[in-house]
Amino acid sequence: MTRPKKCLLLDTASLYFRAYFGVPDSVRAPDGSPVNAVRGLLDFIARLVHDHHPDDLVACMDADWRPAWRVELIPTYKAHRVAEEKPGGPDTEEVPDTLSPQVPVIEEVLDALGIARVGVPRYEADDVIGTLTARARGPVDIVTGDRDLYQLVDDARGVRVLYPVKGVGTLQLVDEAVLRAKYGVGGAGYAELALLRGDPSDGLPGVPGIGEKTAAKLLAAYGDLAGIMAAAGDPASKITPAQRRRLQEAREYLAVAPKVVRVASDVPLPAFDPALPRAPRDPAALDRLAERWGLGGSLQRLLAALEG
Repeated sequence: MTRPKKCLLLDTASLYFRAYFGVPDSVRAPDGSPVNAVRGLLDFIARLVHDHHPDDLVACMDADWRPAWRVELIPTYKAHRVAEEKPGGPDTEEVPDTLSPQVPVIEEVLDALGIARVGVPRYEADDVIGTLTARARGPVDIVTGDRDLYQLVDDARGVRVLYPVKGVGTLQLVDEAVLRAKYGVGGAGYAELALLRGDPSDGLPGVPGIGEKTAAKLLAAYGDLAGIMAAAGDPASKITPAQRRRLQEAREYLAVAPKVVRVASDVPLPAFDPALPRAPRDPAALDRLAERWGLGGSLQRLLAALEG
């Protein structure tokens, strides 16, 4: 019987941000341009390939980091991260000045290597990851520094998160046991815990007065958000008067928050080959990029990991 393919999904922006802040900006190209995010990401991918031996590897991209359909439901969604408003166009995310120029280099290098790079208009990388995870027929490791993707963890399907704890060098393997120990819920309950608790990093207000522990207790007692709201409307339930009032006052937010917080699982993905490349797709282009940007040992380590 054929072994199910193991898939490694990269939340690429999350990882190159961490590489940027984890590798000194003294790492530069021959012309003096910073390439710390580029080289840091290449080293990270090399280590992931070497340690986890995936059959498939997909670099998932933010084609739209703040989709309009999410903002329409919750206007504060990622609002604090907008660098400038563009009337009639997408918002620009606030990104460090020396990181922005490195992103196209990262994309060119991934393309020359032949590592699948997938982004879809109107969707975030999280949604691409959610869709690929839903379609997977074998184990999936999701590499991300974004806790939102904990909602995809599923022991029965072999879906785990590899979460960088420090920079990109140390990873925590997050499975259902880790989630239950830390948050009191499994993967299926994490999105509802997050929307009840709120998340300042994403501009999600949550329900005032209901923190992480209270949210976990409510989910344990009533099963899911629908059960909690039914109990909030039932005078005979054991929900405290203060919690009942807060939940009732947050009904409008709670009606739309699930669609915003839950990652999509039905994104129309383009055709692509997810197979881990064993040799570069475009060696000549890769050589030019390596010389132009001084990718040196970082690129060589990744090539060695791919060949291995």
